[in-house]
Amino acid sequence: MGLFTDLKDSISRVTDKLFSAQEPKRIGIYGPPNAGKTTLANRIARDWTGDAVGPESHIPHETRRARRKENVEIERDGKTVSIDIVDTPGVTTKVDYEEFLDHDMEKDDAVRRSREATEGVAEAMHWLREDVDGVIYVLDSTTDPFTQVNTMLIGIIESQDLPVLILANKTDLEDSSVQRIRNAFPQHETIPLSALEGDNMDEVYAKIAEYFG
Repeated sequence: MGLFTDLKDSISRVTDKLFSAQEPKRIGIYGPPNAGKTTLANRIARDWTGDAVGPESHIPHETRRARRKENVEIERDGKTVSIDIVDTPGVTTKVDYEEFLDHDMEKDDAVRRSREATEGVAEAMHWLREDVDGVIYVLDSTTDPFTQVNTMLIGIIESQDLPVLILANKTDLEDSSVQRIRNAFPQHETIPLSALEGDNMDEVYAKIAEYFG
């Protein structure tokens, strides 16, 4: 009986371990164009895996297809969370090819880029409605956050009952105002950071472990 009991306990422990193991949670990085989403995604990926997610640019809509970095394991304050980062295209209500002409693009390239950016918005919305387990919402703290797009996206995230962490990015810039973002979305906690400089990333990682762990 002792051998049978020991064997049964061993099988039970293995089974419990197998069924308790969870797949990495898919965390979408959302926000308007040029808020610093890819800069943040690259910062997180480099800090924990050594690799980048995608190219960064000051030109709007550099990210026109969702990019995914899998199995990013973050450890903070005794908590460990394994996530897949999904860096999504910036969401906007309109993509005008003329805005790319201001960045010295040829018209054909600007039209192609605007078409790809429009398709990217649709892809980002699909991910939000179907394929993410949580959201990191990145806002440029130097601009007015109270826009139609931000209000719409936050509303969709809330209707999906997804955990959301709002980040006020670009605090290294002189005209940054974190309080402006807190005032726009007082129902959610807002964490300040500079993804470019790496400022306050310790708190960001602690909050990621807390929100998505």
